[in-house]
Amino acid sequence: MRLIFGLLLLVGLGLAGFAINTAKGRFEAYDSALNESKSQIIDVREVYVVNKQMSYGDELTPDDVTAVPWPVVALPPGSFETYEDVFPETAKGPRTVLRVMERYEPILAVKVTAPGEEAGLAATLTPGMRAFTLQVDVNSGVSGFLRPGDRVDVYWTGNGDHGGITRLIHTSLPLIAVDQQTDEERNSPTIARNVTVEAPPSVIAKLAQAQATGRLTMALVGVKDDTEAEVVEADVSTFLGVREPVQRREVCYAKVRRAGAQEASQVEIPCANSG
Repeated sequence: MRLIFGLLLLVGLGLAGFAINTAKGRFEAYDSALNESKSQIIDVREVYVVNKQMSYGDELTPDDVTAVPWPVVALPPGSFETYEDVFPETAKGPRTVLRVMERYEPILAVKVTAPGEEAGLAATLTPGMRAFTLQVDVNSGVSGFLRPGDRVDVYWTGNGDHGGITRLIHTSLPLIAVDQQTDEERNSPTIARNVTVEAPPSVIAKLAQAQATGRLTMALVGVKDDTEAEVVEADVSTFLGVREPVQRREVCYAKVRRAGAQEASQVEIPCANSG
């Protein structure tokens, strides 16, 4: 009887030890997983987004915005983190949307005006840049397919040192307005008379001089085209081919009257100044 009791006791102690060891292993695994998950927690911050699609010219109201958590490591520059930033108490009017924003897209300072400002051209300019208007027609303006947001290469045609010449004077200039239209969502083609570009003052000076001394032509740049154009220049000889000048031989004559002839005849002789 005592032998059986002793065996049962040993078996019980073994099972208890196994259970304790198993539980310890489980707790250690849980603790390791918990520490790993803590290391993977993403730091977030509230950012205000629009809760519906907003188009150019729309007024931004409190009903149009929502605060959502956003990863700090991917926080867009110019985003608004508090309600007071979006709608200051001292605001003299609502903000106006400058660019299309999709639902749940963060509100950025470059996509809305300051409180109370209208969606004018000055509100869309990048700091340090200036707006400059170029005159175009159906030929120089890519047949009316230009619209705000496009980029163009600008060519100048005028008189060079050796006659007419065409030269690429600037590449990938962004268009911020076509005639009086600044809405980038406009898709209907129109024959523009003026386009407005955004550029630094140094480029503006070059464009002004080019427009005053020759004719400007634009070439539309593709949306996904990030290539840098090289210096391009062409004159008449570029497409007609360069012609070698004809070497003319100098010829001299002398009049000789032969015996018995009534009139003198011309005879080719070496020129005095020939080598």
